[in-house]
Amino acid sequence: MAKLEILNISKTYQASEGKVLNDISLTVNDGEMAFLLGPSGCGKSTLLRILAGLISADSGKILLNGKDITHLPPEKRNMPMVFQNYALWPHMDVYENIAFGLKMTDMTRKEIDTRVRETLELVRMEDFIHRKVPSLSGGQQQRIALARALALDPAVLLLDEPLSNLDAKLRDTMRFEIRRICNERHITAVYVTHDRKEALSMADQVAVLEKGNLSQSGSPVSVYNHPANRFCASFLGDVNFLDAVFQNNEGNYAIFHTDSGIWRVLPGDYITGEHYTLAFRPESAKCDTAPDALNTFTSTIERSSFLGESSFRTVLLKGCKDAIYINEYAAAERNDGDQLVFAVPAERISILERA
Repeated sequence: MAKLEILNISKTYQASEGKVLNDISLTVNDGEMAFLLGPSGCGKSTLLRILAGLISADSGKILLNGKDITHLPPEKRNMPMVFQNYALWPHMDVYENIAFGLKMTDMTRKEIDTRVRETLELVRMEDFIHRKVPSLSGGQQQRIALARALALDPAVLLLDEPLSNLDAKLRDTMRFEIRRICNERHITAVYVTHDRKEALSMADQVAVLEKGNLSQSGSPVSVYNHPANRFCASFLGDVNFLDAVFQNNEGNYAIFHTDSGIWRVLPGDYITGEHYTLAFRPESAKCDTAPDALNTFTSTIERSSFLGESSFRTVLLKGCKDAIYINEYAAAERNDGDQLVFAVPAERISILERA
Protein backbone atom coordinates (compact mmCIF):
# COMPACT_ATOMS: atom_id res chain seq x y z
CA MET A 1 0.00 0.00 0.00
CA ALA A 2 1.32 3.46 -0.90
CA LYS A 3 -0.67 6.66 -0.55
CA LEU A 4 1.22 9.85 -1.38
CA GLU A 5 0.09 13.24 -0.09
CA ILE A 6 1.62 16.49 -1.35
CA LEU A 7 0.65 19.29 1.01
CA ASN A 8 1.16 22.99 0.19
CA ILE A 9 4.54 22.55 -1.52
CA SER A 10 6.22 25.80 -2.60
CA LYS A 11 9.64 26.42 -4.16
CA THR A 12 11.51 29.55 -5.24
CA TYR A 13 14.95 29.49 -6.88
CA GLN A 14 15.44 33.25 -7.21
CA ALA A 15 13.13 35.87 -5.72
CA SER A 16 13.23 37.88 -8.96
CA GLU A 17 11.79 34.93 -10.92
CA GLY A 18 8.87 34.33 -8.59
CA LYS A 19 7.76 30.96 -7.26
CA VAL A 20 8.51 27.88 -9.35
CA LEU A 21 5.86 26.05 -7.31
CA ASN A 22 3.10 27.87 -5.48
CA ASP A 23 1.29 26.02 -2.69
CA ILE A 24 0.77 22.73 -4.56
CA SER A 25 -1.44 20.12 -2.90
CA LEU A 26 -2.29 16.77 -4.45
CA THR A 27 -3.21 13.28 -3.21
CA VAL A 28 -2.16 10.16 -5.12
CA ASN A 29 -4.03 7.14 -3.84
CA ASP A 30 -2.71 3.61 -3.53
CA GLY A 31 -2.16 2.01 -6.95
CA GLU A 32 -3.01 5.22 -8.78
CA MET A 33 -1.04 6.64 -11.70
CA ALA A 34 -0.98 10.43 -11.42
CA PHE A 35 0.33 12.61 -14.23
CA LEU A 36 1.85 16.06 -13.78
CA LEU A 37 0.99 17.73 -17.07
CA GLY A 38 1.99 21.16 -18.32
CA PRO A 39 4.27 23.18 -20.62
CA SER A 40 8.00 23.62 -20.12
CA GLY A 41 8.78 25.76 -17.09
CA CYS A 42 5.49 25.10 -15.26
CA GLY A 43 7.25 23.39 -12.32
CA LYS A 44 6.31 19.75 -12.91
CA SER A 45 9.90 18.40 -12.98
CA THR A 46 10.80 20.49 -9.94
CA LEU A 47 7.91 18.92 -8.04
CA LEU A 48 9.03 15.43 -9.09
CA ARG A 49 12.57 16.11 -7.84
CA ILE A 50 11.20 17.36 -4.55
CA LEU A 51 9.26 14.09 -4.23
CA ALA A 52 12.44 12.14 -4.96
CA GLY A 53 14.39 14.14 -2.36
CA LEU A 54 16.85 15.48 -4.93
CA ILE A 55 15.95 19.08 -4.03
CA SER A 56 14.17 20.51 -1.00
CA ALA A 57 10.94 22.49 -0.88
CA ASP A 58 10.82 25.91 0.76
CA SER A 59 7.60 25.00 2.54
CA GLY A 60 5.00 22.24 2.69
CA LYS A 61 5.02 18.55 3.49
CA ILE A 62 5.19 15.18 1.74
CA LEU A 63 3.44 12.27 3.43
CA LEU A 64 3.81 8.61 2.45
CA ASN A 65 1.17 6.43 4.08
CA GLY A 66 0.69 9.21 6.63
CA LYS A 67 4.41 9.41 7.50
CA ASP A 68 6.21 12.71 6.98
CA ILE A 69 9.11 12.07 4.56
CA THR A 70 9.71 15.74 3.66
CA HIS A 71 13.26 15.77 4.98
CA LEU A 72 14.26 12.15 4.37
CA PRO A 73 17.24 11.63 2.03
CA PRO A 74 16.48 10.01 -1.36
CA GLU A 75 17.79 6.57 -0.39
CA LYS A 76 15.38 6.40 2.57
CA ARG A 77 12.23 7.16 0.54
CA ASN A 78 12.08 4.11 -1.75
CA MET A 79 10.85 6.33 -4.58
CA PRO A 80 13.19 5.57 -7.52
CA MET A 81 13.04 7.71 -10.64
CA VAL A 82 13.03 6.70 -14.31
CA PHE A 83 14.81 9.47 -16.20
CA GLN A 84 14.29 10.87 -19.67
CA ASN A 85 17.83 9.95 -20.71
CA TYR A 86 17.68 6.44 -19.13
CA ALA A 87 20.88 7.03 -17.05
CA LEU A 88 22.14 3.46 -17.52
CA TRP A 89 25.75 2.39 -16.94
CA PRO A 90 27.17 1.84 -20.47
CA HIS A 91 30.08 -0.36 -19.26
CA MET A 92 27.71 -2.80 -17.54
CA ASP A 93 25.43 -5.36 -19.09
CA VAL A 94 21.68 -5.45 -18.50
CA TYR A 95 21.93 -7.78 -15.50
CA GLU A 96 24.53 -5.62 -13.78
CA ASN A 97 22.56 -2.42 -14.35
CA ILE A 98 19.49 -3.84 -12.63
CA ALA A 99 21.45 -5.56 -9.85
CA PHE A 100 23.48 -2.44 -9.02
CA GLY A 101 20.91 -0.82 -6.74
CA LEU A 102 19.93 -4.13 -5.16
CA LYS A 103 23.53 -4.66 -4.00
CA MET A 104 23.11 -1.62 -1.74
CA THR A 105 20.40 -3.52 0.19
CA ASP A 106 20.68 -6.49 2.53
CA MET A 107 19.49 -8.95 -0.14
CA THR A 108 21.54 -12.09 -0.71
CA ARG A 109 23.16 -12.83 -4.05
CA LYS A 110 20.51 -15.46 -4.77
CA GLU A 111 17.69 -13.07 -3.92
CA ILE A 112 19.21 -10.41 -6.17
CA ASP A 113 19.49 -12.90 -9.03
CA THR A 114 15.84 -13.93 -8.62
CA ARG A 115 14.67 -10.32 -8.46
CA VAL A 116 16.63 -9.30 -11.57
CA ARG A 117 15.27 -12.19 -13.63
CA GLU A 118 11.68 -11.66 -12.45
CA THR A 119 11.84 -7.96 -13.27
CA LEU A 120 13.30 -8.57 -16.71
CA GLU A 121 10.47 -11.00 -17.39
CA LEU A 122 7.97 -8.33 -16.29
CA VAL A 123 9.31 -5.85 -18.85
CA ARG A 124 9.71 -8.62 -21.45
CA MET A 125 13.49 -8.27 -21.72
CA GLU A 126 14.62 -11.60 -20.25
CA ASP A 127 16.38 -12.57 -23.50
CA PHE A 128 18.66 -9.50 -23.22
CA ILE A 129 19.99 -10.24 -19.74
CA HIS A 130 23.68 -10.26 -20.73
CA ARG A 131 23.59 -7.65 -23.49
CA LYS A 132 25.64 -4.48 -23.13
CA VAL A 133 23.67 -1.26 -22.92
CA PRO A 134 25.13 0.41 -26.06
CA SER A 135 23.88 -2.51 -28.19
CA LEU A 136 20.25 -1.87 -27.17
CA SER A 137 17.73 0.28 -29.00
CA GLY A 138 16.16 3.31 -27.34
CA GLY A 139 13.01 1.40 -26.49
CA GLN A 140 14.99 -1.49 -25.04
CA GLN A 141 17.09 0.87 -22.92
CA GLN A 142 13.91 2.49 -21.63
CA ARG A 143 12.60 -0.91 -20.55
CA ILE A 144 15.85 -1.61 -18.70
CA ALA A 145 15.68 1.77 -16.96
CA LEU A 146 12.13 0.93 -15.92
CA ALA A 147 13.19 -2.55 -14.77
CA ARG A 148 15.99 -1.10 -12.65
CA ALA A 149 13.49 1.06 -10.77
CA LEU A 150 10.90 -1.73 -10.47
CA ALA A 151 13.49 -4.15 -9.06
CA LEU A 152 13.70 -1.97 -5.96
CA ASP A 153 10.03 -2.71 -5.23
CA PRO A 154 9.24 1.02 -5.02
CA ALA A 155 6.73 2.54 -2.66
CA VAL A 156 6.12 5.15 -5.36
CA LEU A 157 7.54 5.06 -8.89
CA LEU A 158 8.61 8.44 -10.31
CA LEU A 159 8.87 8.92 -14.08
CA ASP A 160 10.30 12.05 -15.69
CA GLU A 161 9.18 12.22 -19.34
CA PRO A 162 10.50 8.69 -19.94
CA LEU A 163 9.16 8.37 -23.50
CA SER A 164 10.20 11.71 -24.96
CA ASN A 165 13.27 10.28 -26.75
CA LEU A 166 11.31 7.55 -28.55
CA ASP A 167 9.63 7.70 -31.94
CA ALA A 168 5.85 8.00 -32.14
CA LYS A 169 5.08 4.30 -32.75
CA LEU A 170 7.38 3.12 -29.98
CA ARG A 171 5.92 5.68 -27.59
CA ASP A 172 2.47 4.19 -28.17
CA THR A 173 3.81 0.70 -27.40
CA MET A 174 5.62 1.83 -24.27
CA ARG A 175 2.56 3.70 -22.98
CA PHE A 176 0.66 0.42 -22.99
CA GLU A 177 3.57 -1.46 -21.40
CA ILE A 178 4.08 1.00 -18.55
CA ARG A 179 0.35 1.07 -17.84
CA ARG A 180 0.25 -2.76 -17.92
CA ILE A 181 3.17 -3.10 -15.53
CA CYS A 182 1.78 -0.57 -13.06
CA ASN A 183 -1.57 -2.34 -13.10
CA GLU A 184 -0.04 -5.81 -12.64
CA ARG A 185 2.14 -4.69 -9.73
CA HIS A 186 -0.45 -2.28 -8.28
CA ILE A 187 2.18 0.46 -8.32
CA THR A 188 1.56 4.01 -7.17
CA ALA A 189 3.25 6.29 -9.70
CA VAL A 190 3.82 9.97 -10.45
CA TYR A 191 4.60 10.65 -14.10
CA VAL A 192 5.76 13.98 -15.58
CA THR A 193 4.94 14.82 -19.19
CA HIS A 194 4.05 17.70 -21.49
CA ASP A 195 2.31 15.28 -23.89
CA ARG A 196 -1.46 15.50 -23.34
CA LYS A 197 -2.15 12.25 -25.25
CA GLU A 198 0.27 10.42 -23.00
CA ALA A 199 -1.50 11.73 -19.92
CA LEU A 200 -5.05 11.23 -21.16
CA SER A 201 -4.39 7.66 -22.36
CA MET A 202 -2.52 6.40 -19.27
CA ALA A 203 -3.49 8.35 -16.18
CA ASP A 204 -5.90 7.68 -13.35
CA GLN A 205 -5.48 11.31 -12.32
CA VAL A 206 -4.20 14.31 -14.29
CA ALA A 207 -2.84 17.39 -12.51
CA VAL A 208 -2.45 20.36 -14.87
CA LEU A 209 0.22 22.88 -13.85
CA GLU A 210 0.57 26.44 -15.15
CA LYS A 211 3.37 28.78 -14.04
CA GLY A 212 3.87 26.94 -10.78
CA ASN A 213 0.18 26.73 -9.92
CA LEU A 214 -2.13 23.73 -9.93
CA SER A 215 -4.83 24.73 -12.43
CA GLN A 216 -6.93 21.57 -12.20
CA SER A 217 -6.76 17.93 -11.19
CA GLY A 218 -9.10 15.03 -11.78
CA SER A 219 -9.72 12.05 -14.02
CA PRO A 220 -8.65 12.35 -17.69
CA VAL A 221 -12.31 12.44 -18.75
CA SER A 222 -13.24 15.19 -16.31
CA VAL A 223 -10.31 17.52 -17.04
CA TYR A 224 -10.77 17.07 -20.79
CA ASN A 225 -14.54 17.45 -20.97
CA HIS A 226 -14.92 19.93 -18.12
CA PRO A 227 -11.82 22.18 -18.02
CA ALA A 228 -11.55 24.60 -15.12
CA ASN A 229 -10.29 27.53 -17.18
CA ARG A 230 -9.15 28.62 -20.64
CA PHE A 231 -5.58 27.41 -20.07
CA CYS A 232 -6.65 23.87 -19.19
CA ALA A 233 -9.11 23.80 -22.07
CA SER A 234 -6.46 24.90 -24.60
CA PHE A 235 -3.59 22.82 -23.27
CA LEU A 236 -5.55 19.58 -23.31
CA GLY A 237 -6.60 19.87 -26.97
CA ASP A 238 -8.33 21.89 -29.66
CA VAL A 239 -11.22 23.93 -28.31
CA ASN A 240 -13.68 26.59 -29.39
CA PHE A 241 -14.33 29.66 -27.24
CA LEU A 242 -17.38 31.91 -27.54
CA ASP A 243 -17.97 35.13 -25.60
CA ALA A 244 -21.43 34.94 -24.03
CA VAL A 245 -23.78 36.78 -21.70
CA PHE A 246 -26.09 34.88 -19.36
CA GLN A 247 -29.76 35.76 -19.82
CA ASN A 248 -31.78 33.38 -17.63
CA ASN A 249 -32.59 29.79 -16.76
CA GLU A 250 -35.43 28.47 -18.89
CA GLY A 251 -36.79 25.01 -18.19
CA ASN A 252 -33.92 22.51 -18.24
CA TYR A 253 -31.41 24.91 -19.78
CA ALA A 254 -29.44 28.05 -19.11
CA ILE A 255 -29.77 30.60 -21.92
CA PHE A 256 -26.67 32.45 -23.12
CA HIS A 257 -26.57 35.15 -25.79
CA THR A 258 -23.61 35.28 -28.21
CA ASP A 259 -22.90 37.19 -31.42
CA SER A 260 -23.86 34.03 -33.31
CA GLY A 261 -27.21 33.63 -31.53
CA ILE A 262 -28.71 31.88 -28.52
CA TRP A 263 -26.93 28.89 -26.96
CA ARG A 264 -28.56 26.54 -24.45
CA VAL A 265 -26.39 24.79 -21.87
CA LEU A 266 -27.01 22.84 -18.68
CA PRO A 267 -28.33 25.05 -15.87
CA GLY A 268 -26.04 26.51 -13.24
CA ASP A 269 -25.58 29.30 -10.74
CA TYR A 270 -24.94 32.09 -13.24
CA ILE A 271 -25.43 35.83 -12.82
CA THR A 272 -27.87 37.55 -15.19
CA GLY A 273 -26.07 40.00 -17.48
CA GLU A 274 -22.64 38.64 -16.55
CA HIS A 275 -20.09 37.78 -19.28
CA TYR A 276 -18.85 34.18 -19.56
CA THR A 277 -16.95 32.03 -22.04
CA LEU A 278 -18.59 29.00 -23.66
CA ALA A 279 -16.12 26.24 -24.54
CA PHE A 280 -16.60 23.05 -26.58
CA ARG A 281 -14.32 20.57 -28.32
CA PRO A 282 -14.33 20.24 -32.14
CA GLU A 283 -15.48 16.60 -31.91
CA SER A 284 -18.50 17.66 -29.82
CA ALA A 285 -20.15 19.26 -32.85
CA LYS A 286 -22.57 16.89 -34.61
CA CYS A 287 -22.96 17.55 -38.34
CA ASP A 288 -26.09 17.21 -40.50
CA THR A 289 -28.36 17.11 -37.45
CA ALA A 290 -32.12 17.59 -37.31
CA PRO A 291 -33.14 21.25 -37.60
CA ASP A 292 -34.82 21.21 -34.18
CA ALA A 293 -31.72 19.96 -32.32
CA LEU A 294 -30.39 22.23 -29.60
CA ASN A 295 -27.70 24.74 -30.55
CA THR A 296 -28.07 24.14 -34.29
CA PHE A 297 -26.25 26.54 -36.60
CA THR A 298 -25.53 26.87 -40.29
CA SER A 299 -21.92 27.66 -41.11
CA THR A 300 -19.69 28.03 -44.15
CA ILE A 301 -16.63 25.81 -44.58
CA GLU A 302 -13.51 27.93 -44.90
CA ARG A 303 -11.03 25.04 -45.20
CA SER A 304 -10.71 21.34 -44.40
CA SER A 305 -7.86 18.99 -43.55
CA PHE A 306 -8.38 15.30 -44.31
CA LEU A 307 -6.91 13.21 -41.46
CA GLY A 308 -7.97 9.74 -42.59
CA GLU A 309 -10.45 8.76 -39.92
CA SER A 310 -11.80 12.32 -39.74
CA SER A 311 -11.80 15.71 -41.41
CA PHE A 312 -10.82 18.76 -39.39
CA ARG A 313 -12.79 21.74 -40.62
CA THR A 314 -12.54 25.46 -40.02
CA VAL A 315 -15.98 27.01 -40.43
CA LEU A 316 -17.34 30.54 -40.31
CA LEU A 317 -20.47 31.30 -38.34
CA LYS A 318 -22.51 34.39 -39.10
CA GLY A 319 -21.95 37.05 -36.46
CA CYS A 320 -19.05 35.15 -34.87
CA LYS A 321 -15.73 37.02 -35.05
CA ASP A 322 -13.64 33.87 -34.58
CA ALA A 323 -13.63 30.73 -36.72
CA ILE A 324 -15.12 27.52 -35.30
CA TYR A 325 -13.28 24.19 -35.47
CA ILE A 326 -15.17 20.97 -36.15
CA ASN A 327 -13.73 17.46 -36.27
CA GLU A 328 -16.08 15.35 -38.38
CA TYR A 329 -15.63 11.57 -38.20
CA ALA A 330 -16.58 9.24 -41.07
CA ALA A 331 -17.00 12.52 -42.87
CA ALA A 332 -18.97 13.12 -46.02
CA GLU A 333 -17.02 14.74 -48.83
CA ARG A 334 -17.37 18.51 -48.57
CA ASN A 335 -15.77 21.42 -50.40
CA ASP A 336 -14.58 24.78 -49.20
CA GLY A 337 -17.44 27.24 -49.44
CA ASP A 338 -20.11 24.59 -48.77
CA GLN A 339 -22.63 25.14 -46.04
CA LEU A 340 -22.39 22.88 -43.00
CA VAL A 341 -25.17 22.48 -40.43
CA PHE A 342 -23.96 21.42 -36.99
CA ALA A 343 -25.29 21.17 -33.46
CA VAL A 344 -23.55 21.04 -30.09
CA PRO A 345 -25.30 19.12 -27.25
CA ALA A 346 -25.84 21.19 -24.13
CA GLU A 347 -23.94 18.72 -21.94
CA ARG A 348 -20.79 19.06 -24.09
CA ILE A 349 -20.47 22.81 -23.45
CA SER A 350 -18.39 24.10 -20.54
CA ILE A 351 -18.96 27.50 -18.95
CA LEU A 352 -15.77 29.32 -17.98
CA GLU A 353 -15.14 32.62 -16.32
CA ARG A 354 -14.34 35.26 -18.89
CA ALA A 355 -10.60 35.93 -19.08
